Amino acid sequence: MKILLAEMPVISGRYWNMVHGAVPEEVLQDKEGIQNMRILAKNMAYFLKCKEAAAKAGILPPAAEKVEFTNFIR
Repeated sequence: MKILLAEMPVISGRYWNMVHGAVPEEVLQDKEGIQNMRILAKNMAYFLKCKEAAAKAGILPPAAEKVEFTNFIR
């Protein structure tokens, strides 16, 4: 079976993308988690702007490759 998949960009923050708290008020006290989510959001916005600018300039994303499935049993 041949399957073509589009490549998936991975947008990073500075650590695990999560915040901690049982209720919204507690979540807002997780300063490190809130900062990481803010950085992640800025990185995502930057990526989307770059993707849009590339599309307007005629720069296309890489073509998807044919997936090679291997079960590693020989």
